[in-house]
Amino acid sequence: MNKLLAKRFGALMSALVFISTVSFSQFDNVDFLQAGAKDGLKITQAYLSPWVNAFGAGLNGSWYNTAKPHKFGGFDITAGINVGMVPSSATTFDVTKIGLTSLSGTGIASTVAGPDKDGPTLTATTGGVTLASFKTPPGTNWKLMPVPTAQVGIGLPLGTEIKLRFIPKISIQGGSISLWGVGLVHSIMQYIPGSKLMPFDVSLFGGYTKLQGNVPLSLQPKEGAPTNYTTYNVLTSFKDQKMSADVKALTIGIIGSLNLPVLTVYGGLGYSKTSTVIELLGNYPLPVVNTAISTTEGVYEDKGVVKNFDKLEIKNFSGVRANIGLRIKLSVVTFHVDYTRAQYNVVSTGLGISFR
Repeated sequence: MNKLLAKRFGALMSALVFISTVSFSQFDNVDFLQAGAKDGLKITQAYLSPWVNAFGAGLNGSWYNTAKPHKFGGFDITAGINVGMVPSSATTFDVTKIGLTSLSGTGIASTVAGPDKDGPTLTATTGGVTLASFKTPPGTNWKLMPVPTAQVGIGLPLGTEIKLRFIPKISIQGGSISLWGVGLVHSIMQYIPGSKLMPFDVSLFGGYTKLQGNVPLSLQPKEGAPTNYTTYNVLTSFKDQKMSADVKALTIGIIGSLNLPVLTVYGGLGYSKTSTVIELLGNYPLPVVNTAISTTEGVYEDKGVVKNFDKLEIKNFSGVRANIGLRIKLSVVTFHVDYTRAQYNVVSTGLGISFR
């Protein structure tokens, strides 16, 4: 596996919200999958998890910049950038501790966010036949995952505000992307007598975001290796490959704000959770042992083809989430910046217009 996997996934995540931090160039080498369906997915999970989790943390950002819900009919339109930060503990992984079964090798490997250097060599050998041998890919030294967001907040009756995020399904470089999210703010202060005279607000908040997308892949039989297909065609049977991602982010909690004429100080305390499911769809040629044809290397034939790899569920992160921020409002224009402390920390900033 090489850095193109990381680049491709980074492109998928960021392009889903119109900012691509890496190239959309086509894969030209994903040999790590030829080590076997199970081990290939385990390496993919260990390598990509930091970016996946940082992206999910970013999806939970910029939901609010005040605890005061809009009055009925009031609204705001806000665009923000949330930067999920990968902790140092997630920049490497031990290849002996991720449950590999068909690959041999030891050492510490970089994750996608880790050092830009090759990792240990992993080899798959069966009965003296080498099916695959490769170094784990270098990292990118990139620990920041930017996540743009755009949303609308609309005031409802009973001290409640609904927030909506939406990107319709669009096509990008042979793939597609879509996003939607919904959040609710409900005032607690409205139940306290005389609260309208107080300069602060306290509300309950909950927000959920779901992002879906896919990009094309290309895993072909190793050049020069023996092939023995009867059902599949080398030129046409492996053209339908794609990587699909489904990212979900949830945050709930209590938020508060001190509302001054121009400046608002706000913060929140609650719980956040993210989850990601990745699927590799299509037909994938994997080498198998056939000593009648080759006793030194794998042979590509019908029984080695995998149709749709098993779903890969990236390890979730969840736990306490706390943030604090500042908002400046000049007439109807708002600017905010905040910092969120969680397992994956987030810095957010945004610009909007607001009519109470």
